[in-house]
Amino acid sequence: MQPDLQVLNQASPYAVSTNKVLRNTYMLLGLTMIPTVIGAIIGMNMNFSFMAQSPIMGAVVMLAVMFGLFWAISKNRDNGLGVVLLLGLTLFMGVMLGPILQVALHLKNGAQLVGLAAGGTGVIFLSLSTYATVTKKDFSFMGNFLFVGLILLIIASLANMFFQVPAASLAISAVAVLIFSGFILFDVSRIVQGGETNYIMATLALYLDIYNLFVNLLQLLMALSGERD
Repeated sequence: MQPDLQVLNQASPYAVSTNKVLRNTYMLLGLTMIPTVIGAIIGMNMNFSFMAQSPIMGAVVMLAVMFGLFWAISKNRDNGLGVVLLLGLTLFMGVMLGPILQVALHLKNGAQLVGLAAGGTGVIFLSLSTYATVTKKDFSFMGNFLFVGLILLIIASLANMFFQVPAASLAISAVAVLIFSGFILFDVSRIVQGGETNYIMATLALYLDIYNLFVNLLQLLMALSGERD
């Protein structure tokens, strides 16, 4: 029994560290929902006509702000400022939900669709994160596939901004739901396997997975079940 006890003793600090990162990640992830909701409320009451007039410029500005905050969060990942910047990012991301929420809530069943998208996102996240945590399977093999899929998804989305093909938009949203569901498995697995030891960066990755999953689920529901006046 002695060798088994030695292995257990050696593994315990690793397990404790992993559990701590996972716990802190989920706590901070829950906290990020507060500024996201506040930002969404602000966004629903804003006028985004400037983005409608120049969608490409609007997308460029949005991406510039996002990547600037990503860089700042990464640079401050080991101190409290990183948490503040992350919460600031989630407030901004909440505001950027404004246009899609405005469109959704103009539908007769818009409120129900938003609720379904939020509930569906929660169910998918809880199911996949629980599976990755309980089974402790290593999903790192999905990394390259997901990265390539994400790049192709971005290219397709940019192309569709010019061509505006409804069927393509539907296909892009469907593929995005699959890709970001895969990213949830991948990112939770990285924490469980010890590949991500910083809870701020882990929270950022999971937040983006959840955010994009929600947006694309909502787009699918609006296209398939939206009731217009």
